[in-house]
Amino acid sequence: MLTTLIDLLGEDRLSWLGGLLVGGLFGFFAQRSRFCLRAAAVEFSRGEGGPRLAVWLLTFAAALVGTQALVALRLLDVSEARQLAQQGSISGALLGGVMFGCGMILARGCASRLLVLSANGNLRALLSGLVFAVTAQASYRGLLSPAREWVTNLWLVDGGPSRDIMAVFGGGTSEKLAFGGLWLIAGLAFAFRSQLPRRLILAALATGAAVVAGWLFTYQLSQASFAPVTLKSLTFSGPSAELLMLVLNSSQLRLGFDLGIIPGVFLGSFVAAATAGELKLEGFSDGLGMRRYLLGAVLMGFGAMLAGGCAVGAGVTGASVFALTAWLVLGGMWLGAGLTDLLVDRAGMPQPRSKPWGRARLEPGKIPLHTLIASMAKRGKL
Repeated sequence: MLTTLIDLLGEDRLSWLGGLLVGGLFGFFAQRSRFCLRAAAVEFSRGEGGPRLAVWLLTFAAALVGTQALVALRLLDVSEARQLAQQGSISGALLGGVMFGCGMILARGCASRLLVLSANGNLRALLSGLVFAVTAQASYRGLLSPAREWVTNLWLVDGGPSRDIMAVFGGGTSEKLAFGGLWLIAGLAFAFRSQLPRRLILAALATGAAVVAGWLFTYQLSQASFAPVTLKSLTFSGPSAELLMLVLNSSQLRLGFDLGIIPGVFLGSFVAAATAGELKLEGFSDGLGMRRYLLGAVLMGFGAMLAGGCAVGAGVTGASVFALTAWLVLGGMWLGAGLTDLLVDRAGMPQPRSKPWGRARLEPGKIPLHTLIASMAKRGKL
């Protein structure tokens, strides 16, 4: 079937359509499930272990188990994936992961979450996403590229078995499946503990399945095409930078899987929000909020290019093939997010008044004393 479609549409256009469909699947279910690494990391760092952590664990586990199940069934070979076959950077993974984690707390969402929220009418997320894309492009080929290359070259690791974290410990596909199963059990445990509705459990699993679909599509296309096709799945840092260049200089880029991801996620999220009646225009409430979001977007853009991927590209897609650097990036993201949440959000520092998650907090010094006392008494704290 793919051969027929290649003859009809050509490799580039078919690859772009595949990215559009896979991105649409991710965008729709990410919006419905409220998938967000930033929200999960905040819950974890505060010892809450609620629904947002459950959603992330289910999505992550679905990507791991689904990808390794295809490998076990010989329907997928990930040995040529960039995350495993090419040279990687330990230093870039560690520092980039921490920077990205700090940035997503400040911007109140990772790159994929900003894109999903942008499609729902969130202008804060839209502006932050644009700054993220500009910074990613500047880090890849622009003004910030020398700094990125310097950090990257501090500690390199060769491609091949040394980049497969399970192979380093002597494990294979069976061990990877078993390990992914443990993550799935953990996700279900947190889901039942927080009484997560069944529809959100299914939506979270479907979000992870989009990563599996990306791997399967690009692999099958590479087997059917006469031209070289890169094996890949969902990521947002590189595609955001490429789409930016397509808009600015369309003659230098051609259609492909990556260029279909961003519009696909946007459309999928828009459809999900529209059918649920959740489209709503939102903007910045003050200058403090804008500075915080933009700083976070810059940190994420540079961190993602250092790390070789964003919270989805490295944190889920790369981890699903057990790339060593991807797991280091993921650990750095959780560490950076937890520290930033502790030092910024939980330290009583000024916060922007409008928040995409949860209720606004009462802040001593910003609320009249009598109002604060009355509120605390009402909640039984006095």
